[in-house]
Amino acid sequence: MPTQTTRRTFLRSTVAASAVSTMAAPLILADDKAPKKNAIVGDGEYKYECIHDWVKAPESASFGNASHGVAVGKDGLIYITHNRGKPGSVFVFDEKGKFVRAMGNFHAIKGQSRGHGVDIRDEGGEEFLYLTASDSTLDFVKCDLKGEIVWRIGKKDLIRDTGKYKANSRYRPTNISFSPDGGFFLGDGYGSNYVMQYDKDGKFLRTIGGSGKGDGQFATPHGQWLDERDGTPKLVVADRANKRLQWFDMNGKHVKTLGGFLFPADIDIQGDVMLVPDLHCRITLLDKNNKVLTHLGEDPEWRKAALAGFKMRGQRPNWKPGKFIHPHDAAFTKNGDIICAEWVSTGRVTYLRKVDA
Repeated sequence: MPTQTTRRTFLRSTVAASAVSTMAAPLILADDKAPKKNAIVGDGEYKYECIHDWVKAPESASFGNASHGVAVGKDGLIYITHNRGKPGSVFVFDEKGKFVRAMGNFHAIKGQSRGHGVDIRDEGGEEFLYLTASDSTLDFVKCDLKGEIVWRIGKKDLIRDTGKYKANSRYRPTNISFSPDGGFFLGDGYGSNYVMQYDKDGKFLRTIGGSGKGDGQFATPHGQWLDERDGTPKLVVADRANKRLQWFDMNGKHVKTLGGFLFPADIDIQGDVMLVPDLHCRITLLDKNNKVLTHLGEDPEWRKAALAGFKMRGQRPNWKPGKFIHPHDAAFTKNGDIICAEWVSTGRVTYLRKVDA
């Protein structure tokens, strides 16, 4: 079971102070000063207007050295995690890109955030955030949208429950996904290359994977999602350093592997379309049969320049419209647009507005 805690509000005073200081002045959206025509990316039915720097952190806050995760609630609010910024580790924006609040102080060290993965689930009419941190000392946390902790899972819980972890084992979870029966999966993408499966009550069920290149093994299981497009629920994992996706049934048995990716970071699905942000400068859309619909931002020459020592992530003057540097997470909005968070210096959030055919 996850370590239970008394439900409590975190960062109450910090968030209140942030709200006063940031809401007093209107947020200036980056696209207010953008060129009249934004770049169009994609092909066929999947073309998008590419609005870079769609939102910026308010003056009293900072994305730090990267924007990491993105999730969209049923009310349209957008939750974006950030790393080494402040305050907290999650910024919340509305559908128009206006800053709403900051939250998540339990994923901060010495005042700097360590936010990484974020996903939202509606459970009986109430939505909850599931959050991982990019630091091995911090817990995987479930909280409500007011910022009250429901439970947390740390390395000590994995040592107790899994039989795979010891005190000196690497542990640094990256992302979360959900099963249709109310359970969830936790991926130790930067740690020991396991995906942990839990039931709806938070009881540990099994580990999936472990380090390796074979089917059913991982090298950085960075993100994952529930794939029900063919009518049978499966876990699909972005096996990043192995440059592939892998599918598993709900009992953790390997089903299939699909290559052809560069460095897949995470997954989202809307209808029959799968969205795969790829850290190596592009976003891929796949159909129900996992055939490529389009690569957004695909440009081999740009990729070569962007990946040269990963220096481009800190060279904002050299960034080009319609080109991605390091897509780290992406999610569909309710109307089929896409929001992408990139692992770049200062962070960057791009809004991809679908263009009518």
